[in-house]
Amino acid sequence: MAHNMRLLTDDDFQDAMDRRYLVRVFKNDHIVDSDAVISRFDDTLIVVQTRVSELTYHDRKSCEFFTMKKR
Repeated sequence: MAHNMRLLTDDDFQDAMDRRYLVRVFKNDHIVDSDAVISRFDDTLIVVQTRVSELTYHDRKSCEFFTMKKR
């Protein structure tokens, strides 16, 4: 079984990046990215990759990040 997990802390983002979990990104209650993996992050920015050459930069404060994680 899997559940949605909201990514909040640096440890959450690091774990999702290390395990290459697929991430959904929401902004203003709308999905703006889906089936992406976290490429890198810092205090203000989360970079996700959906394809080999497609990187998207999201503001950490204005977006919400969720991943599907197996229990």
